[in-house]
Amino acid sequence: MKKIEKNKGITLIALIVTIIVLLILAGVTISTLTGESGIMIKASDAKKETAKDNAEERVRRAELYGKY
Repeated sequence: MKKIEKNKGITLIALIVTIIVLLILAGVTISTLTGESGIMIKASDAKKETAKDNAEERVRRAELYGKY
């Protein structure tokens, strides 16, 4: 009987430690995505810059081929 109680205690501690580690990882992931220099903000900036570069390229092509 004592072995069963001891195993239950170790299992409970392992479960608690696992939950704490998962919460820490979730917090780090969320802060990476939404922080000031997060992935979402960088992706938004890249999208804007790509649109700007595409517009500039269209203007250059129009000037080159004489289609104003």
